[in-house]
Amino acid sequence: MITMRKVLLVILGIIILGGASYIAFLLINAPKEANKANKNIYKPIAIDTITNSDIPIVVKTNGVAEALKKFELFSEVQGVFQYSSKDFRAGQTYDKGQILLKINNEEFMANVISAKSDFFNLLVALMPDIKIDYPQEFEQWQTYINEFDVQEPLQELPEPSKQLKYFITGRGILSSYYNIKNLETRLNKFTIRAPFDGVLTEATINLGTLVRPGQRLGEFISPSVYEIQIALQKSMIPYLSVGDSVQLKSLDANFLALGKISRINKQIDAQTQTIQVFVQTKDQNVKEGLYLQAEIEGQTIQNAYSINRSLLNNANQVFVVKDSILDYRTVTPIYFTEDKALVKGLNDGETIMTSNLSSAYPGMLVRPKN
Repeated sequence: MITMRKVLLVILGIIILGGASYIAFLLINAPKEANKANKNIYKPIAIDTITNSDIPIVVKTNGVAEALKKFELFSEVQGVFQYSSKDFRAGQTYDKGQILLKINNEEFMANVISAKSDFFNLLVALMPDIKIDYPQEFEQWQTYINEFDVQEPLQELPEPSKQLKYFITGRGILSSYYNIKNLETRLNKFTIRAPFDGVLTEATINLGTLVRPGQRLGEFISPSVYEIQIALQKSMIPYLSVGDSVQLKSLDANFLALGKISRINKQIDAQTQTIQVFVQTKDQNVKEGLYLQAEIEGQTIQNAYSINRSLLNNANQVFVVKDSILDYRTVTPIYFTEDKALVKGLNDGETIMTSNLSSAYPGMLVRPKN
C-alpha cells in the first residue's frame, strides 16, 4: 500500500515537472512584441516659412466728431433776454457778427451815461486852468470836449505832457476816464454776437427769460471743420506724423470721408498707456457727435512680418522649428490689430509654428502636418 502511494507521488511529480518545463519552453521561444512606447514621438503641427517684407502700417480705431470751433454761451450780466437776430433755437444758423442774444441793458446804460456826464463836467471845469497854465495844449483838449457825446463810446484822451498829466491826475480825470471804460466793457457783455459763421446747436432760454450771471445759455459751433480724438498705443507714435492721411467711415458705412492728423499729444495716459491723436476733416457729411471709424495710413515698416496675435506669448516670444525641434525666438512687436501682430526679429527662411498648441515647449519634437 505504501509502495503504491510512493509510485503515485513520483508519477505526479514527474507530470508537474514536465508541464512546467513545457510552459517554460513555450515562453522562451515565443516571439517578442515590439516596444510600443517609442519615446521619440513627433507631434504634427502647422508651420509657416518667414518672408519679411515692407508693410505699410494701417491703424484702425474710432472716435467721436466734435466741431473744432465750439463756443459755449454763458452770461456775465443779469437781465431779461430781449432780442436775437434770428429765432434763438437749436439748429438756427447765424452769420459772423449777427446778434445771438441781447439782454436788456437800459438800467446799466443809464448808469454809464450818468458817469459820462460827470466826467464831462470835470473836463469843462478843468479847461480854464489848462488855458492859463498849459496854453500850448488847450486847443486839443477843447476839441476833445467839443466832440464829446455821452451816447457814443468814450474816445481816447489827448496825450498830455508830463506836467499836465500830473495836474489832471490830481483832479481825478484819469480815474474817472478808466472807470467809464470799464463800465463800457461791461455794457458790451449785454450783447453776444456770433464770433464766426455757424449754427446754434443748443439753446437753453427763450425770449423774456430772466438771465443771471454764470447761467449757461447754449452752444454755438462752426460746422466747417470737425476734429476726431482717438487714442493710440504709444509704440505706434514713431510711425505716425502730422499730416498723415486718414479715412473716416460711419458705422452704417453710408459715406467715406477724408481727414488728416492735425496734432499728436506729447503726454501718455498713465492708466491706458495710450497717446491722444487728433484728426481734422472738412467733409460736410460729418456732424457733431457722429461716431466714426478711422483708418490711418502711417509709415511703412521695413523688414517685418505679420503673424496671428495668439502665437505671441507674454514675453514677446514665438516658437520656431529647427531640425524638427521647437525653440523660443524673441521678437519685437511693432503694432497690433484685432487679430494680427506686426513683428520684427524673424529671419527670412525661418520656420515658425502656427498651431495654437498649449502643450508646446522648447525641445519638443515636431513634424509638419500633411
